[in-house]
Amino acid sequence: MRIDVPERIEAAEDLGVVHLVGIGGAGLSAIARIMLERGIAVQGSDAADSPLLRALERDGATVTVGQAADNLAGADTVIATTAVREDNPEIVAALERGLRLYPRSAGLQSVMIGRDVVAVAGTHGKTTTTSMLTTALVQAGLDPSYAIGAPVASLGTNAHAGAGRWFVAEADESDGAFLVYEPYGAVVTNVDADHLDVWGTPEAYERAFAQFVDRVAADGFVVLCVDDPGAATLARRAEERGLRVVRAGLGEGTDLRGTDLTTEGGGTAFTVVRAGKTLGRVTLQVPGEHYVVDALGALGAALECGASFEDAAAGLAAYGGASRRMELVGSAAGVRVYDSYAHHPVEIAGDLQAARALSGEGRVVVAFQPHLVSRTRIFGAAMGEALSAADEVVVTDIYLAREDADPEVTSALVRDTVRLPADRVHAGDPLDVLDAQLAALARPGDLVLLLGAGDITTVGPRLAARLEERDAQS
Repeated sequence: MRIDVPERIEAAEDLGVVHLVGIGGAGLSAIARIMLERGIAVQGSDAADSPLLRALERDGATVTVGQAADNLAGADTVIATTAVREDNPEIVAALERGLRLYPRSAGLQSVMIGRDVVAVAGTHGKTTTTSMLTTALVQAGLDPSYAIGAPVASLGTNAHAGAGRWFVAEADESDGAFLVYEPYGAVVTNVDADHLDVWGTPEAYERAFAQFVDRVAADGFVVLCVDDPGAATLARRAEERGLRVVRAGLGEGTDLRGTDLTTEGGGTAFTVVRAGKTLGRVTLQVPGEHYVVDALGALGAALECGASFEDAAAGLAAYGGASRRMELVGSAAGVRVYDSYAHHPVEIAGDLQAARALSGEGRVVVAFQPHLVSRTRIFGAAMGEALSAADEVVVTDIYLAREDADPEVTSALVRDTVRLPADRVHAGDPLDVLDAQLAALARPGDLVLLLGAGDITTVGPRLAARLEERDAQS
C-alpha cells in the first residue's frame, strides 16, 4: 500500500504516542529504537513474534503480536511499513479515526529533523556502506545517530540516537523513500535498474537518483562510487549544483582510489590514495572486491564529516559485517555455512566472487530463493547466469512478499538458465526440509551459501545444527 507523504513532516518529539505497524521489521525497528532513546512513547505490532520485537519491548516499547484495530488505543501517530496492505485493520482504523498517518520514509525523516544527514543510496551495498560509515564515525568519537537496514555486529544494534552532529541513514529507493529526505551529504554506491514494478523503466529509476542528488544541501557533498557507470553519470549534475564531489573507486579518474588489493584470511586489504597521495592501508574483515568499493564510499563520506583517515581506517577494520551480508552462520563437518541478502543478479555475482575467494579448494554450493514475482520476471535469466559461478545450485520457490503468485513466473526461469550440468542444478525442497537437501549435497571442504531477501535465512541455523550432528556422529 502506498501512503502519501504529508507536505509537512513533524519532528518526532511532536508526534505524541507513536504506533508502528510492522515494528519488528528492519526499517521501522530502527525508527522505534531512536524514538525510545529520545524518550518518546512507542507502541507497535507485527504479524509474527521475533527476537527484535522482544528487544524493543525490553527497551520500553509496548508491542503486540498480531494486528487489530484495538492495538491503536492511545496512539496519536501511526507509521506503517511499506509492506502493509490496504485492508490491514490498523491502517483502516487509523484512517477512520483521522490519526496522523506516515509512511516509513516520513517516520525516518521525523527522527532526522535537527541533525545533518548523510544518506547512503544505491541499488546494492547500501546496508554495508551505511554500516561502515557509521562504524568509522563512531571510531572517530563523533557519536552519530544512525538508522541501518540490518543489525551490525560492531555496533550491537541497527539504530541509535547519538549526541553528535551527524545522522547516517540508509536511504531506500525501492518505494521512493529517499526522495523524502533532505540530506547534507550523500553516498551513491551504484545505479543498476531494480524495483521496476515501482519505477516502470530503467530510465525512470535513473532519474530518481538524479532527483536524490538534487535534494542534497547546496553547501553539502556527494560521494560517488564511479566504477559504476550509473553513479558516475551523477558527478556532473552534482558539480553543476556546486556540491563537493568525491569520486571513489578502484579505477582511474578517482579522487579516492583503492589499490594493491590482497586477500588476507577471510578479509581484504587495500591501499588508499587520495589525489595522488597515499593515505595508508585499510584492512577489512569481509571478503570481496565489492566490499572494498563500499568501504571507499564510506571512507570518502567519513573524511567529509571530519574524521581522520586513521580513525576511519580503524573503524573500517572493526566492521565485522551486517546481518545477512555474507554472514557466517556456522561451521561443522568441514562445511561452512554463510547467509546473504543478495537477491539481484549483480549482488549474487558479487557474493559468489567473495564465496569463491573464501572457499579455497572447496566447492561453492548455493541455495537461492528468488524474491518477488516482478523481479524474477525481469531478471530471472540474469540471476541464473550469475548463479553459474557456483559448483552446485539449488533454486527454491519464489518468495512472494507483497505480491501474488503468477503461474507463468516460477523459479524455473532462474533454474533453467544456470549454465551448469543438469545434475548440478536442483529444484529446492520446501524450506522446512531444505536443510536436509543441502546437507546431503555438502561435502567436507565446501562452502554453502544461502542467498535471498526472504525467509531462506531460517534455513542456515538448521543446516548448521544438522552438520554439527553429522560431525558428532563421525
